[in-house]
Amino acid sequence: MDLSDRRVVVTGGAGLIGSHLAARLADDNDVIVADDCSKGEPDRVPDDATLVETDVTDPDDVAEVVTEDVDVVFHLAAYTDTNYADPRRLFEENTEMTYNLLERAAEVDVDGFVFTSSSTVYGEAPRPTPEDYAPLEPISEYGASKLADEGLVSTYAHAHGVQSWTFRFANIVGPRQRGNVIPDFVEKLLDDPETLTILGDGRQEKSYLHVEDCVDAICHVVERADADLNTYNLGSRTTTSVNRIADIVSEEMGLDPDYEYTGGDRGWTGDVPKMRLSIEKLAALGWEPPESSDDAVRRAARQLIDELA
Repeated sequence: MDLSDRRVVVTGGAGLIGSHLAARLADDNDVIVADDCSKGEPDRVPDDATLVETDVTDPDDVAEVVTEDVDVVFHLAAYTDTNYADPRRLFEENTEMTYNLLERAAEVDVDGFVFTSSSTVYGEAPRPTPEDYAPLEPISEYGASKLADEGLVSTYAHAHGVQSWTFRFANIVGPRQRGNVIPDFVEKLLDDPETLTILGDGRQEKSYLHVEDCVDAICHVVERADADLNTYNLGSRTTTSVNRIADIVSEEMGLDPDYEYTGGDRGWTGDVPKMRLSIEKLAALGWEPPESSDDAVRRAARQLIDELA
């Protein structure tokens, strides 16, 4: 799909990935950001995009933004905390949002639907994990909601003519991020430069991709993959441990804190301790991450320190 001269809706466009994606798309398209701003910030929305405060769990609100002249919907709005306090609400509202958007997309003949899924759909799978790995056995309600959403996307792609792209993300990091490991460490060290508390044992090890590279990869795939349903992992070939993230953040802040651990091999219930996605399918389409997982963490750390300090 050509991503130029299109009318585009980006749900969750005031959030981390959504705001960067909206900025990228706004250069060549008419972009509507649909966000209730419960987590996202209105000032993150680029000036060239139009913000419409929208409750995507409400079909009437969805109908107001996904109109007959919309060409493609990028659906990023979701509860994204794998340790959310109300997991039933997370599951029900994540799937409700996706269902509402797909129903409306089919109703008004939207040309394309882009869905941001997660590596959590794989559960604790062998590494590197390819897109055709099975069975998919998520271990969190968040992962379960993303897997359910993928089933809906598949149904509408194959049975209702809504061409779709699904992206299973590694850990995405960068400026404007809050509530994740890098900004958490920055905020803790600003409060107490001497001691840093780390969830789990610090040996959790995952793949990290900078948000700017994530957006570049999304656009690259949407413009080149042309099946009815296109599913791609987005990540890097390398991983970074939580201890290494602590080291990088400390180095960038010029600190040498003592580390304290909460214990156990995972940070919370539903945390996947080790994750690395296969990106061979992505590479075959001509896109490779431009930096290692460590380098993505360091770039994000520098940007977040500037924001938070």
